[in-house]
Amino acid sequence: MTCGATLAASARPINYQLPDETAAFKPGPGVEAAQNNCTACHSADYIQTQPRGPKFKKDFWQAEVTKMIKVYGATIDEADVGKIVDYLAATY
Repeated sequence: MTCGATLAASARPINYQLPDETAAFKPGPGVEAAQNNCTACHSADYIQTQPRGPKFKKDFWQAEVTKMIKVYGATIDEADVGKIVDYLAATY
């Protein structure tokens, strides 16, 4: 069959123009740990859309960071976990 060979010969890479990043992490102690680890998989927008309020503080963020590591395979250095949790709890 020559059909497959014809398709493979005419295939070209597809280029996408992604929009500029508009979200940014809020400043605060630990922001570098969050930027260096979290943005490997998602933008700061994802964090800004999480629930807020008194019950969504340290325990909530600890569970979220743990989920990112155990469920989604985030490769966050153990030394950064506490920094990220403290930053998120204090800032969001």
